Amino acid sequence: MRRLTFLLRPSWLILAVLVAAFAYLCFTVLAPWQLGKNTTTSHRNQLIADSVDAAPIDIATVLDDRGTDSHAEWRRVTATGSYMPNSTVLVRLRHLDGAPGYSVLATFKLDDGRILLIDRGLVAAVDGSRPPQIPDPPAGPQKIEARIRMSEGVTPGKDPMVQDGYRQVYSVDTTQEMTVLQEPMTAIPTGERGGYLQLSENQPGAFTPTPLPQLDAGPYLSYGLQWLAFGIMAPLGLGYFVYAEIRERRKEKAEATPQPTPAETPTPAPVSTNEQRLADRYGGNR
Repeated sequence: MRRLTFLLRPSWLILAVLVAAFAYLCFTVLAPWQLGKNTTTSHRNQLIADSVDAAPIDIATVLDDRGTDSHAEWRRVTATGSYMPNSTVLVRLRHLDGAPGYSVLATFKLDDGRILLIDRGLVAAVDGSRPPQIPDPPAGPQKIEARIRMSEGVTPGKDPMVQDGYRQVYSVDTTQEMTVLQEPMTAIPTGERGGYLQLSENQPGAFTPTPLPQLDAGPYLSYGLQWLAFGIMAPLGLGYFVYAEIRERRKEKAEATPQPTPAETPTPAPVSTNEQRLADRYGGNR
């Protein structure tokens, strides 16, 4: 075990802590984050694909059925009622065909008295910075077809305003529009946040519809698998560095150990010939 004591040095301890923290984040935060986005995107794509083939249903059915909240978004519905006057609100920072634009919101009162938020669609900005003149929606009884959408939520610090003669906001959010218009609205059940209706093409009062998202799962699954792989590779990499350090220490120790000096080998006696032996014995040459 003494050969592993170098792992108690501060540099190795810090490296081990960093690797453990990175692996922990990979398995508990980063990979679940990407895999969760993949699941959410796949679920959204499936709802959109199902809604394309499904016949629209009356919005009252969705409003009265609270057991299908998570499956309500993107569903095609019909609504019968009338647009409420003086209910136009513009959503800033939108785009139409790659140019600056606005989303136009209004409220729609159903025949049963409930009020819904309606996204009438997109309009192009004038000179890229000002809203155009927005015509009021048609008056009188109307039957519209739309898709259910979930409210976008509100970004802190981006408060509603009045500019260029229109009430303007930064997101489509039913709760916020209730405050802006001072009207009690019914939020369509969509799960996390109350929803609204997004008008389909060629409907009364509609502008250019907001395009549907592309049915692409995106790179989230591959990203999630990559984070899992990184979480596995990091400890393995640390193990390899430990092994390499031990191997180098063994090599240095072997090179530093003195080698034993080999014993001197006696000089072999010269090999004498028969003539030399006779000369040594009898003296001189014969």
